[in-house]
Formats: sequence, C-alpha cells, structure tokens
Amino acid sequence: MRLTAPMDAQFEQWTPRASYGDIPLMKRPLAAATALALLTTQPGAAFTGPENPQPGDRVMGDWFASRSPVIAQHGMAATAHPLATQIAVDILRQGGSAVDAAIAANAALGLMEPTGNGVGGDLFALVYDPETGEVHGLNASGRSPQGLSYEQLREELGERETIPPFGALPVSTPGAVSGWFALHERFGVLPMSDILSPAISYAEEGFPVTQVISYYWEANRSRLEEAHEDGMLEEIENARATYWPEGAAPGHGDIFRNPDLANTYRAIAEGGAEAFYEGDIARTIDAYMQRIGGYLRYEDLAAHEAEWVAPASVNYRGYDVWELPPNTQGVAALQMLQILEEYDLAAMGYGSADSLHVQIEAKRLSFEDRARFYSDPSFSHAPLDSLLSEQYADTRRALISMDAAMTEVTFGDPPALEDGDTTYLTVADSNGMMVSLIQSNYRGMGSGLVPDGLGFMLQDRGELFAMDEGHPNVYMPSRRPFHTIIPAMVTRDGEAWLSFGVMGGGMQPQGHVQILVNMIDYGMNVQEAGDAARWRHEGTSEPTGTGGEGVGTVYVESGVSPEVRAALEARGHVLEDGDGGFGGYQAIMRDPETGVYFGASEMRKDGAAQGY
Repeated sequence: MRLTAPMDAQFEQWTPRASYGDIPLMKRPLAAATALALLTTQPGAAFTGPENPQPGDRVMGDWFASRSPVIAQHGMAATAHPLATQIAVDILRQGGSAVDAAIAANAALGLMEPTGNGVGGDLFALVYDPETGEVHGLNASGRSPQGLSYEQLREELGERETIPPFGALPVSTPGAVSGWFALHERFGVLPMSDILSPAISYAEEGFPVTQVISYYWEANRSRLEEAHEDGMLEEIENARATYWPEGAAPGHGDIFRNPDLANTYRAIAEGGAEAFYEGDIARTIDAYMQRIGGYLRYEDLAAHEAEWVAPASVNYRGYDVWELPPNTQGVAALQMLQILEEYDLAAMGYGSADSLHVQIEAKRLSFEDRARFYSDPSFSHAPLDSLLSEQYADTRRALISMDAAMTEVTFGDPPALEDGDTTYLTVADSNGMMVSLIQSNYRGMGSGLVPDGLGFMLQDRGELFAMDEGHPNVYMPSRRPFHTIIPAMVTRDGEAWLSFGVMGGGMQPQGHVQILVNMIDYGMNVQEAGDAARWRHEGTSEPTGTGGEGVGTVYVESGVSPEVRAALEARGHVLEDGDGGFGGYQAIMRDPETGVYFGASEMRKDGAAQGY
C-alpha cells in the first residue's frame, strides 16, 4: 500500500533552538507550508506568503517526491552542496576516477559546509571495484592523544562524568587527509594538485553560502560562543577570525572566503599526506595545542595511518548490504535488517503502525548491542559473526511483540560460533566504480578550536569515549573512539547496485534501514526513498556508558499520519513531533542491465545530484 492522501499543509511556526547534540535541531515539525517558506526566505525570517500554500502536483511518481531521480550514463555524483557536486562531475569529465572525484568533492565540502566536515575530522569510505567485484572498506579515524592518560583525563574532568563536547579534551587525531591519500594511492588517476585545485580556487575567490548551511553555521557560532562563555572552550579568537569575522555567520547568499584553508590545501597538494602529518601543519597544530593547554601533539599526527578493513555484510531479501565494522556503528543497521527480514513488511504496508513498530523495536534491540559491544577492535573485540548471525537475530526477534512496545531492553548474549554533524557524498564513474564516503568533525563544526592560520577546526570525536572503567569503549591513550559516521553500499549478484548514506549521529543506522526498506520492500525509486517521511528513535543506551530511558522517544515527521501515531502510542511508544534531526541523504543507484546511474539528493539539505 502506498501513501495517496495529500500532506497536511497547516502552517506551523519555525522556531530554531540551540542544541549540544550532533546538529542544531528545530523545535516543531516542518509541515508543507513551512517547508515552502524556507525555500523562499532567509533562515528564521517571517513567512509572508499565502496563508495556506499547497505543494504543486507531479505528473509521475509519488506525491511526496521532491523531484525525479537524476539520470546519467557515464558518471554521477551526489553531495550536500551543488558546487561540490559540480566539482566532482568536472573531475569525472577530465578522466578522473570516482575516488578522484570524491576527494575533490570532500575538499570542497570542507570549505563550503564547515558545519559538517573538514580536514580536522575523520573519514570512512566503501569502494566498489568493478575489476574485481569486491567492496573495500577504509577506516581513516584518528586516535586519542598518546600523552593523555585515563587518570589525567579523569582529573581534568573534575566533577564531570563524561568528556565535554567542546574544547581540547575531546580532540582526537584528524584522519581525513590520510583517508584521501590512502584512497588515491589505490584507486586514483589524476594528480592530487588537479584534484584539490577547484577547492583551492573557491577558498581564495569565495563562494555563496547556501540556505540550510547558513542556518547551521549561525547555530554553531552561537553554541560555540556559549561554550566559551561557560569556560568549556579554551580559545575562540581563531574560530571567530576564520568563520565569523563580521561577528555573525555568513547569511544565505553571502560570499565566504577562507584563504588560510586555501594555503593548507595547497600545502597538502604539493607535499602529500606528509605535509599534514609530519610537516609544518603538524607542527602548527602541536604548537597551538600546547599554547592553549591541549594534549594533541606532533607525535600523535606523525604516528597516524589510515587502515583498509574488511566490511561487514548481510543479505536482505537478495541484496548484499555492506557496512563498516566497529569502531563505527554500521553493524547496527545490519542487525536491524537481520531482525526485520522475517517480517512481511510489504504486506504490512508502507508507513503502517505494524511496519513502523517492528522497525522501531529492531532499532532498540540493535542499539543496546551497539552500546555494549562496539569499540576500537584493537582494544576490544566485538563478536561480529555472532551479532550478525541468523541464530542471534532469531533470539532478538522473539523479544518483539506486535501488541506492545518492549518496556525494557538490554544487550543480548551473542552465541559462540564455530567460524571465528557530518557530510556524506557518493560518486560513480564510467568504469562502474562507486564510492560511498562520509566525513565529519562531529557536533557540527567540531571542537571550536582552529589552529593558528590553518583555516580548519579540529574535531571533538573523543567525546564519544566512555569513562566507566571496564566498558569496552572506555578512554585510553592512542585509542580510536566509537564513531557514528557510516557509509553504506549494496551489491546484487556481485555487482554494485546502490551507494548511499544518511548523515546525522544516531540517525544513521535507522536512516539506512528506512531507505532500504523503502526501496526493497515498498518499491520506491532512489529519490522517493529519501523524500519519504522518516522516524528517529532516541533513548537507548549509549557507547559512552549512558543508560537507556525506558521505551525512549520516537520523533516522527509530519508525513506520519495521526492515525498511525495514535496506533503506535496505543502500543506504548512515546511520540514527539519531528525536530529536524532526520539526517541528510545522498545516493546513486546503478541499473545492472543498462549501466545507467540514478542519482538522488536529500531534500532536507542544500545538496544536489548531477551526472553526465
């Protein structure tokens, strides 16, 4: 059953509120009128159009789809910024590989979308190699400082039980640049100077800031200023000079330049990864951290390396779904799919209470395992084969009742087996290579700390360590923290079918599953699958050691009908109106018979898909 009823277009006031979460959130759901207002006004401006505007009618496709999928034969890119997408397509036209184009787009996004990513953060990627038919995984996440012991960190925290979200304490080694060069060494074609040239030009000459990014930029500025006032952030003058030199974030349509970042990119283009991890950039980061009392050092940068890893996979209704293993949360999406496969979601109907109920319960079960088992595998081994086994999925599924939400959920006991804020982009080239790449500073712009003259902010990913001794994800020196960012890939009969991601903290595994269910169970195309109304559950235990909150809270977008909401609440779920935190989706699907690419971009963001 497909949705056919028109969207409720009752106008609802748009009220931003500050948040210390992964991204700034919105207070009330974006109904149709509000969404239309945001398309035609500055963020936060009063809506002055018709009292009750209605969306236009589409001749083809579901009524809720924002547009048709973008179609191209030779290459495709989908990113969170139209100019970054254009850069990727230009690189493909110049003969670059999908990896070359992905690096170029990521560099541009570090400039144009600093609210979600940059070279001060980490990177993960999946690459489908058409020559071998294999999916390769890359973990380019950094480790905690060698010189900060658990005991020192505990003393620094004082009365705090968790690592703060901003300042020097959550800073871990940036891994993104190492990821670029690991990808390029294996799959690159063009020289890195050509790949980084477009981003360097835009950094020097400037670019117009897009609508959603300008909103998040100002929200990040506000909360970082607040963190500085609260004493959490040791230094803010560099961030002010780099990102809001006029005292406010650039508005929608304003031209922004970052000459310091242009110089950093030029040094990387000329000197390679060594320029970042062993050259003047590393020494500048070291000197800056010593000046403000931080712990990241030159030795931490010099010791860093990206790591090629074997991705994890399950088969869902004939489709092989690929995710990265811990220290990421990708396995949570696979666990959810294993639980859901025995349910006839198609018969339940898209958006029905039964369908949403079992998806939410599967999420709650998998996230309890996420909190217990996922961490840096160099220190704590997660039993992945057991967690992803059909036997274990059967035991977890047996806990779900169709009549009521589970009142209490805890992690499971996997059997012993004999066999052993963020940006997402995807690119595909004329040879059939597909790249699924995600990159983040965490909490929007990151720690708030911009090393002298470098033009980028350091990440605060170390906040996601636990401080409970004995926890699998407990803080240790030279350890990789738990990571929320996850790229995804789907193959069928050994050929690439879908490269996609849904950015946004704990929303990501939930979003991955919803996209796949929409496409595989409900027959939506690649654009419709992203435009359809989403849900997000919060309140399960966290890898930081934070416990669960009963049944938690399910946030739903306005496309979930009042009748379905009432039915879910009758089963014991606690529902709240959507708050804007439903992720950012990009995808490329490949037709295995024709080789034609179908691209899609998140209507909740500023992005675009383009091909040639």
